[in-house]
Amino acid sequence: MAPGSGPCAPRLLAAGEAIATDDGASDNATAISVVGAALILVLYGAWLANYLRAGASQEPAIAGKHAPPLSFRAGVGVLVLAGVGAAFTSEWFVAVIDPATEELGISKAFTGLVIVAIAGNAVENVVGVQLAWKRQYDLAISVVKNSVAQIAAFLYPALVLVSLFFAQRLTFGVPEGGLVLVVALVFAALAIWQITGDGEAPGYEGLALVMTYAVLATVVWFE
Repeated sequence: MAPGSGPCAPRLLAAGEAIATDDGASDNATAISVVGAALILVLYGAWLANYLRAGASQEPAIAGKHAPPLSFRAGVGVLVLAGVGAAFTSEWFVAVIDPATEELGISKAFTGLVIVAIAGNAVENVVGVQLAWKRQYDLAISVVKNSVAQIAAFLYPALVLVSLFFAQRLTFGVPEGGLVLVVALVFAALAIWQITGDGEAPGYEGLALVMTYAVLATVVWFE
């Protein structure tokens, strides 16, 4: 998982939940969310096609000289098994996280943006640290950023469209009182783009990203 993929704002809302705006747009949140989800998926498809074309002409980022060959079917099988295992693990995690956070008095925003985000991104975080330790900084940043992009630009819109086949529809609506958090998330996104967009990753810029996340975590703790 990634930041924003847990029970925090902005998040996917059921169509019947309260939305921060009281106007015509909020009355048509489902239709607006469907249009937005479709456009985001088109954009994600265009980006993915360009990404794959660019990657096909480059050398592998990680050399695998001694890696045993893996057939296409075996690879698909591994991915399916990993997906099923991840689904069961997520169910167990969600089942225990709500009672624990309620007993400790931790808000859902902090739970989703900090606890769930760190736990759900454990694999990407470990890989990113390992790559950075090996001085493969560009690849480390790419692993972390692409993971978040896939959640925001593919999984969320897909869930909105899939929910059309069920009685409870999902939207991109903002919960009541979530304006401060939305502004904080926008600021964090702009900071990450500005810091990592130049293709360089000095140590102090990495520290700036950590501090930005710490500030955002502080905001949602008191939200």
